Amino acid sequence: MSGASASAVSPPDARPTPAAPAAPAGRMALRVALLGLGVAAMLCGLWGGLWRLGFDLPHGASVADLHGALLICGLFGTVISLERAVALGRDWAFGAPALAGLGTVLLLAGAPVVAGASAYALAAAALAGVTLVVTVRQPAIFTGTLLAGALAWLAGTVLWLTGRSIPEVSGWWLGFLVLTIAGERLELGRLMAAKTGSEALFLLGVALLAAGAQTGLMVETGSTLYGLALLVLTAWLVRHDVVRHTIRQTGQTRFMAACMMAGYVWLGAAGVLLIALPPATTAFGYDAALHAVLIGFVLSMVFGHALIILPAVARLRIAYRPALYVPLAVLHLSVLLRIGCDVLANDLGRAWSGPLTGVALAGFVALIATGVVRRKRPGLTP
Repeated sequence: MSGASASAVSPPDARPTPAAPAAPAGRMALRVALLGLGVAAMLCGLWGGLWRLGFDLPHGASVADLHGALLICGLFGTVISLERAVALGRDWAFGAPALAGLGTVLLLAGAPVVAGASAYALAAAALAGVTLVVTVRQPAIFTGTLLAGALAWLAGTVLWLTGRSIPEVSGWWLGFLVLTIAGERLELGRLMAAKTGSEALFLLGVALLAAGAQTGLMVETGSTLYGLALLVLTAWLVRHDVVRHTIRQTGQTRFMAACMMAGYVWLGAAGVLLIALPPATTAFGYDAALHAVLIGFVLSMVFGHALIILPAVARLRIAYRPALYVPLAVLHLSVLLRIGCDVLANDLGRAWSGPLTGVALAGFVALIATGVVRRKRPGLTP
């Protein structure tokens, strides 16, 4: 999730992280506020997730049922919409993250779920509108994929709004994240020589994903189709993504590539899990596949792109440090524990995988926060 899609800039895996050009104070305040709402959604979603794992936390029950919605719509919906608005550079584009933030505020304030879901649906529609503008300006498979991702978020949220359960709409919501990331990686792949069958393989994965989401992950046929889609997209990413080359570099570039590659392992694992342990017939098949995608794949992408996202959105210059590999390793250890204990039906291990994920996130945030490079005041000599 690099935000590069809307502006077709150079690849984030191969460029430094200078602060973005100056933005008006009012717009910058809005960006920071929206980022804050995304963080609030993440914290409350994780809090509810820990309650669901068996930890007796104050007010945990009040956000437990909103766990998935807060993380996917409240966190990622806000951040992805904000990235795209910043990249497009139009004031009206900020309506999408603002509506997503409103949905989070409504849900956390105790408003009826239909109110928060309606705001999220409007946010998804606005993001689809923004992405449509980008697609019309630059027709390409990668922009079409980003549009498909936004429409997947909209489809899942509308279905949730009309009374479907979160497990029933999860295929669409996961598709929003997978297609967004895959579309951005496809954009970067244009910098490499095209290989025979590359686009056909990619489009096959997208088609299978749409078919699986439409059928539903809670139906065995749907989970099989979706699992095949994830395996096809993983094969495409491993074969055609630029990380095959950037992993050989050093410093920040190599760290970002390592995050990508580790995430691809879990995306493929999720595909295998959906086929081998269909959610319709196994106790923890849904949980294992869901967290392989959300934590193993998506959060690994977030770790890899944070050094790009924050300079672009919040004008913060972040210094890369090798210590960032530590929370990355802890994150993937937590996914391994969660999925292994799902397969073995070990409740104790499943429960403690949650706090371990929290430790990884807290460690990463701490390293990012302490790595902010302050700008020198004008007129001061170094």
